[in-house]
Amino acid sequence: MEATNRDPQLWRMAKARAKFKSHLFTYIVVNSMLWIIWFLTDRHTNHIPWPVWSTVFWGLGVFMNGIGTYGLFGRSQLSEREYERLVRDREGR
Repeated sequence: MEATNRDPQLWRMAKARAKFKSHLFTYIVVNSMLWIIWFLTDRHTNHIPWPVWSTVFWGLGVFMNGIGTYGLFGRSQLSEREYERLVRDREGR
């Protein structure tokens, strides 16, 4: 059952945060499994561990997704303040 009187801006933010948390959880689970497989099978070679590639590059994607979702250095707080200012300006007219 969905509420019909929710704020569309907050709803978009909530969906983006839920999607990010799901992405982060998947990243942690899959990379943990890859590292366990490497540890149990191929760790005795002198090469760079193969799971490092998925951990680093997928991790960069997760990091960028987090920045986009939560903002960086208070960017989301600045957006919130600007949004509130615009709402006040519109109501004042």
